[in-house]
Amino acid sequence: MFHQADLFDHIVQTPFAMPPPAVALPDLVERVSQVSRRPRYALLILNLIAKGAREDGSLGPYVQSEADHVPVRDWLCRALAPLANRDCRRTAMISAVRSELMAKAGALKNAADLAQQQDEEIQARILRSGRTNVSRAVSDLVRAGLLHRHYQGYRVDHPNRGAQREAVYTIAPDVRLALAGDF
Repeated sequence: MFHQADLFDHIVQTPFAMPPPAVALPDLVERVSQVSRRPRYALLILNLIAKGAREDGSLGPYVQSEADHVPVRDWLCRALAPLANRDCRRTAMISAVRSELMAKAGALKNAADLAQQQDEEIQARILRSGRTNVSRAVSDLVRAGLLHRHYQGYRVDHPNRGAQREAVYTIAPDVRLALAGDF
């Protein structure tokens, strides 16, 4: 009597049938450190996005702030701005703005108006450089596969950024689980 072997005995379970391995916080740190020049800053941004994200894991294009809705990059920038208060570049920028405005104003400007103008210019420069830093860190997180970025706004089908569109960040589900504990 001849016995025929099962044709499917030699097939091993494919990785697709098994659940994906859980991502741990040290794994996130390693992945970010491989792609980012500022991994701590990128991890802080990732944590803020995870904490502020909706149930679907996305944050943006606008986030509710104290007064109104602000773009997500501005919200992240304002949240992280205090980190650079003692930075030598920040203090140099503040003194440069003050000296520039003092030179332009001369003796004709009211002291209160001058101080307000200085504060507004300092905040504008902090926001501009902060938005750039946030964008770079988010690009690192996207490159590491921890985050997805797309744009929403006026021209959804526009091939380039801009056109009155704002960023939306979506965090990967396994990354959200890894960050679910306290960071």
